[in-house]
Amino acid sequence: MMEVMDYIEMKLPAKPDNIGIVRLTLSGIASSMGFTYEDVEDLKIAVSEACTNSVQHAYDNNEGGEVVIGFGIYKDKLEMMVADSGRSFNFNRIKAELGPYTESSTVDQLAVGGLGLYLIETLMDEVRVMNHSGVTVYMMKYLNGERENYGTINPIGKTV
Repeated sequence: MMEVMDYIEMKLPAKPDNIGIVRLTLSGIASSMGFTYEDVEDLKIAVSEACTNSVQHAYDNNEGGEVVIGFGIYKDKLEMMVADSGRSFNFNRIKAELGPYTESSTVDQLAVGGLGLYLIETLMDEVRVMNHSGVTVYMMKYLNGERENYGTINPIGKTV
C-alpha cells in the first residue's frame, strides 16, 4: 500500500461561505499535483457537494457545528474526507474502518445526501460513506485519468 506523501487538514465553521475556502485550497492542491483543469473542476464540485451536505447537517441540529476536510496527497491520487462531526481525522484508521470499496458501498447510502452523493459518485473514482456520530464522505481521484476509458473496468472494479 502506498504511503501518504502529505496530509492537509482544515477545520471550518459549518457555514456556506466557508465552502469557497475549501474549493480554493483544493484547487491549489490538485493543480500542484498535476491534475487537468477538468479534473480540478470535478474535484471542486464533488468536495463542494460533500461540504454542502455537512453544512446542512450541522445546521439541521442547530449546533453551529464544524466541518473537517482532510486531503491525503499521494504520487498518483488524491484522497479526501469530509466530516461534520468536527473531530480531526485519524486518516488511515478511518480509511480502514470504511473497509474495501464495493459498488454497493455508497449506493446503500445514497439516501444520506440524495442527489449530491450521486453526483459525487459520478465525478470521483471511489466514494464511500460512513454514518457514525455525523457523516464522513471519503472520495478518491486518480491523477492518471482513470475515468478517460469509459466503459472499461478500473482496478477497483467500478465501471467507468
